[in-house]
Amino acid sequence: MAVGRAARRAARAPAVERVMGPAQVDVALDLLELTELAWHDCYGELTPSDQVVDDMLVCSRGELAGLVRAARLGTTDWRDLRMEADAIRAEAAG
Repeated sequence: MAVGRAARRAARAPAVERVMGPAQVDVALDLLELTELAWHDCYGELTPSDQVVDDMLVCSRGELAGLVRAARLGTTDWRDLRMEADAIRAEAAG
């Protein structure tokens, strides 16, 4: 079943708000929507996977500039994004 952009945005909103905070949730969701357009151009897929979006949020560290950088990195090469996100997760785990 196809899921539209508005439904994906609504589904992502709680996770984005947890990471980015209520003041930045709308602009962060706008950025993720732009990332979908770039993703489609690069990979021919409608949207990055949930794992890639989660990696972007982890790499953002709650900062909009960090999310911009993570979105660019993920669109350029999602494997580099995954490595960075895994390093941040490992650092947080102790």
